[in-house]
Amino acid sequence: MQAIEAFIEKQGGPQVIDWRSVTLGDPGPGEVLLRQTAVGLNYIDTYHRDGTYPVELPGGLGVEAAGEVIAIGPDVHGLQPGDRVATFGPQRNAYASARLVPAASLFKLPPGIDDETAAAALLKACTVEALVERCARVEAGATVLVHAAAGGVGLILVQWLKAIGASVIGTVSTEAKEHAAREAGADHVIRYKQEDVAAHIREITDGQGVPVTFDGIGMATWATSLKATARRGLIVSYGNAGGPVTGVNLGVLAQHGSQFVTRPTLFDYYLHPGERAEGAARVFEMIESGAVRITVGQRYSLEDAARAHADLEAGRTTGSSLLIPERS
Repeated sequence: MQAIEAFIEKQGGPQVIDWRSVTLGDPGPGEVLLRQTAVGLNYIDTYHRDGTYPVELPGGLGVEAAGEVIAIGPDVHGLQPGDRVATFGPQRNAYASARLVPAASLFKLPPGIDDETAAAALLKACTVEALVERCARVEAGATVLVHAAAGGVGLILVQWLKAIGASVIGTVSTEAKEHAAREAGADHVIRYKQEDVAAHIREITDGQGVPVTFDGIGMATWATSLKATARRGLIVSYGNAGGPVTGVNLGVLAQHGSQFVTRPTLFDYYLHPGERAEGAARVFEMIESGAVRITVGQRYSLEDAARAHADLEAGRTTGSSLLIPERS
């Protein structure tokens, strides 16, 4: 089977993304030949591309995609040609029209979830499930801060938190993103370019601060997160969109009220097959019930990945972004 795939020979800006044609053979033991219909764009892709996260070179890009099983190799159980499936890695090489994938990394999609929704949601929604229910263990009635509340993860976080009974304060950059965050259910939305976020949050919480802060921005919001989080509160720092948090003096946590901070990654919470299955089932349940609606804000052709990366890094996207392979 012929396919096209992205690859990088060095790390750098979006311009380092290149493309090549490949011939895919039959799937080997434990493998599936997957024709991809939609590819998810995630901030982690930019970290692999720019060197924030070192990767083996030359190599592929992308971890999230959905599509149709074309063929299965020996020792593959529970999947058949024609099945609709999705994956969020950890293997890189999702920026492709087709590829060979370990069957163990695939989730069979329920009839009620289409391919684009799956590719836009699986990594982000599983991240949210892990952050909210396994890492922070947010309880009903808590008031929670979500930075970048109109982003791909942010919109899902807001909806998930509301579904479990939390009150949500979101930060955004523009009027359009404020509208998106409010539509998702945010109780309060703060435009961080116009307001003192920490001061406003202290007003909302009667001076207490929030017990949990979800911060996918990193260094650019670190000081705000410290000031906005309550005594003995938890900062969940899960991303680096505003640069990685480095050189942290642990005494700062004491100065702000004996706070806790964690830097979780999804795969530490989805380490074992049982954990992966339970998490994905919970995500599919939340989507199919309508508690979480997936917003696809942007669609790009597969080979327009460089522009998609530039838009994502410049903050020009809302909700999830997809790369769409040309249908053969």
